[in-house]
Amino acid sequence: MISRRAVLRSGLRALAGSMGWAGLAGWTGGLAGIGCRREASRSATETQVPNAAGSMGSAGESALRDADADAAGPPPRELRLLEWTMPSPMDRAVVMVPEPRAADERFPVVVALHGRGEALKGPALGAMGWPHDYALDRAFVRLGSPPLSPDDFEGLVEASYMAKLNRALAEHPFGRLVVACPYVPDLDLSSADDVDAYGRVLVSELLPRVRKETPTLDSPEATGIDGVSLGGIVALRVGLARAETFGAVGALQPAIRDTSAAAAELTDLARAARARRPGMKLRLTTSERDGFRRAVTRTSEGWRAAGIAHDFAVLPGPHDYIFNRGPGAIELLFWHDRVLARS
Repeated sequence: MISRRAVLRSGLRALAGSMGWAGLAGWTGGLAGIGCRREASRSATETQVPNAAGSMGSAGESALRDADADAAGPPPRELRLLEWTMPSPMDRAVVMVPEPRAADERFPVVVALHGRGEALKGPALGAMGWPHDYALDRAFVRLGSPPLSPDDFEGLVEASYMAKLNRALAEHPFGRLVVACPYVPDLDLSSADDVDAYGRVLVSELLPRVRKETPTLDSPEATGIDGVSLGGIVALRVGLARAETFGAVGALQPAIRDTSAAAAELTDLARAARARRPGMKLRLTTSERDGFRRAVTRTSEGWRAAGIAHDFAVLPGPHDYIFNRGPGAIELLFWHDRVLARS
């Protein structure tokens, strides 16, 4: 029997042959617009996303993914995307808000920082790194509708690890989070001033606005920060230096220099943060083909030797978009959902 998904894929490919992928993307975009709401203002754009399928990086692949989502039926929950203009050096932020929700329901918030590839795209496109380029919207929907399958990890998953996550989701369903995705410029990581200036805007401008305009909890224990590659090292430096703000600090494939001095610096930061907030949750994640694997592992070993408890994982995959869209997106959401407070 031919599945509805196969029929949709076949039909889309046939249309692409006559219309071209660009034309097809416009056609399917028009269909996707049904039921979506977008409002523009001087400082914000709001988008209703009833089917949060992540972008695969080309018009054709996005069209096929929309077909897959349609074949599977509408997700049980929605996401609302808010696009904000922010002060320099952040300039832009996209905030993912769960919907629907009870009138009194409030969520933890995690700040998710993108990698250098998106930094080079500029604020408007760069801020969409996690929501679209890394398919965090898809991971959000799938975590809320388990069981997870290998496709949700882009094939980069061991059966035992996926089974472990599915058991955990069956016992304690995904509680949902507000995810703030600010633009990260191509910061000079050798300059403490550059990173500190970015951190100040994040804490003094972004988070207060998130708490004012979205249904979030405002305690440090309900606030996390995370990121990948460039965003991973910035998350570590900003989060560990601001223990009064963050109750959880994670990093995926962080761009740590492979030197003893770099590991020692992060160990000192983590030790100081844990002294100021003993309950702070920490996580370092690398992958089998991550160019920063040795440096991340060295940092984890330094933390362990210093008695700094933390989660550490080596997941399958390269240092590339396929990791971000698969294991990276799921790890970010799942971990913060488990460790952040909900009251």
